[in-house]
Amino acid sequence: MNNSNSRRKFLASISMLSASVTMNASAFSFGSKQEKLKVVLVGTGIRGTSFWGKRLIDKYSDILEFVGLCDVNPGRLEFAKKYIGVNCNTYTDFESMISENKPDLVIVTTTDSTHHEYIVKGLRMGCDVLTEKPLTIDEDKCQEIINAERKSGRNVIVGFNYRWSPYNTKVKELLQKGAIGKVTSVDFHWYLNTYHGASYFRRWHGLRQESGTLWVHKSTHHFDLLNWWIDSDPEEVFAYGDLEHYGSANSFRGNNCRDCDYTKSCNFYWDIMKSKRDVDLYVKNEQYDGYIRDNCLFRDEINIYDKMSAQIRYKNNVVVNYSLTTYSPFEGWRVAFNGTEGRIEAWLDIPYQKKEDVSQEELHKLEMNQGDMEVEGYEPVVLHNLWKDYDTIKVPFQRGGHGGGDAKLHDKIFKDPASVDQFERAAGVRDGVMSVLVGIAARKSIESGEPIKIASLTDLQPRASRLD
Repeated sequence: MNNSNSRRKFLASISMLSASVTMNASAFSFGSKQEKLKVVLVGTGIRGTSFWGKRLIDKYSDILEFVGLCDVNPGRLEFAKKYIGVNCNTYTDFESMISENKPDLVIVTTTDSTHHEYIVKGLRMGCDVLTEKPLTIDEDKCQEIINAERKSGRNVIVGFNYRWSPYNTKVKELLQKGAIGKVTSVDFHWYLNTYHGASYFRRWHGLRQESGTLWVHKSTHHFDLLNWWIDSDPEEVFAYGDLEHYGSANSFRGNNCRDCDYTKSCNFYWDIMKSKRDVDLYVKNEQYDGYIRDNCLFRDEINIYDKMSAQIRYKNNVVVNYSLTTYSPFEGWRVAFNGTEGRIEAWLDIPYQKKEDVSQEELHKLEMNQGDMEVEGYEPVVLHNLWKDYDTIKVPFQRGGHGGGDAKLHDKIFKDPASVDQFERAAGVRDGVMSVLVGIAARKSIESGEPIKIASLTDLQPRASRLD
């Protein structure tokens, strides 16, 4: 197979992947003698440099190469180049990077409010685009992306790693084979602890104009899981939310954690200087763009919600009760599916059900770890059919890489995009749009006091089944 043919086959597979359509795996092969996929990255923060940067070089350097890095902050760019371990050129101008390198794939890991800018430009300049979640932060930007993909003939992939966790996949498998009959309602509750949850309020995520609120930045993960598990599109959302723990709700505040009169008395004090990587990536480069990584999480400019609750009705008439708490004593989640023939219950990291020997801070670090981690045990999924005793299904579990999902997502995209996946975990534009529209509708519902129809936000109409 010559170089040009191998690249065409790879890009054809990417096209099928983004559309959540499978093709015969034997139609595609990928080896060290073939031409490497040319990749560029825009946005060199933590997620870009680690998950979409260094890990790709460590695991897939035989099949891809970075030909450009881009960021508005030249200091972060230089650190990123060294940290990722590449020799490509760096740019502060995105279009120059694309024009000079003509990449096959653009990876977007900038602030959420700018995702659409680089997705649309990348598509218009002839590239396929892979973006971190969320796809974008409002319905107008969603429509821009939808229109750009249609016109370009190129494709957008959304990096939904939670779908690929073996634990979440087991839940999908049970639902897919009708273990509880037709699903009728779902209860889904996510708890962020005072380490991880608080961190969003220190960063740019605490500004709704940058993140779209946690309804979009964080909950898009959860809404995508729901859409995928339920196998339907959301139709209507009604929500409540408030800011009553962080931001101006607190009685005191400072400039940032390094320069604060309340260092010794604030339970949320965080010493950024203890992390060499955070210092090298952020502190040393504040001079270029003024971004402060250890901002006070009680500053008055915070304008997102810290408690959120929504009711979602799906096109197939499933009703979901969802909540997100950002100041829980522990980090974990629970979900329960009620069906015509029974109930499924699943949960992770509920401390009252499984004793953990590590701190809440360490749990989060382990989950974000991108190194190789072996299966460390089993986690239960409970299946309880009507008129029968319940069964406990033990699912192999590993802590790192978002429960093992990160590695499986990368393998699917870069190593074997043509392989058939019975669980339909690949995500394209429609998946990205439907996940963020739930959060956008929730925001609008809080502001208006009214339920919001998903069909009123973009020209995509909800489907009773996602793949119809």
